[in-house]
Amino acid sequence: MASATNLDTNLTPFPDHTQLPDSDGTFVKNWQEHPQSILLTDSITPILQQLHPEGQYCIGQDLGIYWRLTDPPEKGAAAPDWFYVGNVPPLLDGLTRRSYVFWREHIAPLIVLEFVSGDGSEERDTTPWKGKFWIYEQVIRPPFYGIYEVNKASIEVYEFIGGQYQLLAANERGHYRIPPLGVELGIWLGVYQNVELPWLRWWDLQGNLLLTGDERAELECQRAEQERQRAEQERQRNEILIAQLRSLGIEPDA
Repeated sequence: MASATNLDTNLTPFPDHTQLPDSDGTFVKNWQEHPQSILLTDSITPILQQLHPEGQYCIGQDLGIYWRLTDPPEKGAAAPDWFYVGNVPPLLDGLTRRSYVFWREHIAPLIVLEFVSGDGSEERDTTPWKGKFWIYEQVIRPPFYGIYEVNKASIEVYEFIGGQYQLLAANERGHYRIPPLGVELGIWLGVYQNVELPWLRWWDLQGNLLLTGDERAELECQRAEQERQRAEQERQRNEILIAQLRSLGIEPDA
């Protein structure tokens, strides 16, 4: 079993994120990947800001996690579609991260998510030193690993327990609890970016959907409109009452 402490340590010096490729040259495999990542990030940001008021966390969207040195370097990286790492700086030396270099930071992501475009074999591949599942389970070891099958509108969530990944069971809402974040992960059928699809989304532990910034703004607009209507109804009721009092010879101000 490999670990973060024995990753080709005979190869020195170790490069950092500015010296490693930030792309393997492949295209995004389906249109939904990019907005799906934005949706996950946007809606969970308020939670992460509460957990990290100092701002020390990083979210990767199709960003390479370098876990060993290879030739070419890209072969030594796994590039999850979405992942979150707590207690690391969002910038390095004032620069935007080009990759997440595991041998320099030593902190595994808390959760890694893969969006399946094919049959899911790549995301479940346990081939030593090559397969994504093997790399996540045996080397990087994020506590939670999710495999989202877009075409099936389903997700598998694994938790790292006892040295290996164990498949979690969904709760009564069909969601998967991620206790360190105080959230649940599941499938939501709705419209996002003008398209109705099954989307991967977060809920709080009470089953309330975590809203995006646009959704929160829309909700505030609705609340403001409801308050305006309530105030208008109250004003109209007061005018009717005043008119009734005056018809009885009673001056309301008195």
